Amino acid sequence: MNTSCETTDLLVFSHLRWDFVFQRPQHLLSRHAKYRRVFYFEEPVFGMTEFPRLHLRETSENVLIVIPYLPSHIEPSQMEAAMIDLVDELIYEEEIIDYSIMYYTPMALSFSRHLEPRAIIFDCMDELSHFKEAPETIRQFENELLGSADLVFTGGMSLYEAKKHIHHNIHPCPSSIDFHHFSQARGRLIEPDDQINIPHPRIGFYGVIDERFNLELLMQIADLKPDYQFVIVGPVQKIDPRTLPRRNNIHYLGKKDYHALPLYLAGWDCAMMPFALNDATKYISPTKTPEYLAAGKPVVSTSIKDVINPYGHQRLVYIADTPEDFIDAIDLTMEERKLPEWLDRVDHYLKDNSWDKTFTKMAELELKCRNPDFRTRTREGHHSITVHFSGAV
Repeated sequence: MNTSCETTDLLVFSHLRWDFVFQRPQHLLSRHAKYRRVFYFEEPVFGMTEFPRLHLRETSENVLIVIPYLPSHIEPSQMEAAMIDLVDELIYEEEIIDYSIMYYTPMALSFSRHLEPRAIIFDCMDELSHFKEAPETIRQFENELLGSADLVFTGGMSLYEAKKHIHHNIHPCPSSIDFHHFSQARGRLIEPDDQINIPHPRIGFYGVIDERFNLELLMQIADLKPDYQFVIVGPVQKIDPRTLPRRNNIHYLGKKDYHALPLYLAGWDCAMMPFALNDATKYISPTKTPEYLAAGKPVVSTSIKDVINPYGHQRLVYIADTPEDFIDAIDLTMEERKLPEWLDRVDHYLKDNSWDKTFTKMAELELKCRNPDFRTRTREGHHSITVHFSGAV
């Protein structure tokens, strides 16, 4: 595939560690790396060094991970200058001349706003200002980024609706699926050792367990159905692991490699998304929704906007918020999955959903905004736009 981006490098600034969870950035940037150099600049690691330095390594997807190391004793007033020097060092040492910048975190502007890329892209996959432990200045930096970006993507439709009025070139690009990867779970796969002895029926979840996960709901549905087994796969972040509900029928299996997820999915009778309904989940668009469906698993979710529309409206996912309704929905959807027409509807809906198509759309939009005439034309009116956050964040 020729995206016409292969002559330019892509410098990415992210708040997410590449090796944490394989998600939207990894899917998209792995595809970019087939055609151009991709530098994935992570947040700094403190300690393990006396002087600021960079460590580069290449992933199996050909993405170059850039990890800045800073001394643990560095003063906050010195940190920004050190990060600017490290970015400049990367540009110089790797001969990054013709390039675009993609931001996953606006906080990186503090040490990268001096750069002069061909295009500035903001892939706004979440409303980061609503997340637990978000920096107090994140809204200010997002305001600045929206004022300088040539192109903005959102990770879901509800986030697009909230922000479409604050940028001249913003596009909804909901996360997609690797259908082949997850559809493996429809077959008979070798059961992982830590799941094989868990009885059925199994109701499963994989993902990050943080402030977006409704622990109270999990405890209540586990108590209502002691003969149902609830399998939780994923790392615990930003919450005390001691607060996790402990029941004989709740099984925490920890973080798993992306490639192992179909092995776990294959052994589930139903998938669930018991998200809390709070500021952190107001605009989320869970990638796991189409992944669960591609695996041929019925799904029950709390009332997340980007799950209700389209999946709830299409009768592909059951929506429930109370413990009693959640259990009823699990029972109903496990019965419905036995009907061949349910899986036919799933496959019909998912047939045009792929990371390749999402990547191609985003790459073509980048190519357009890299055109000097386009940038001059849009930037003339860009500065007259007042960026505000009334209700959006």
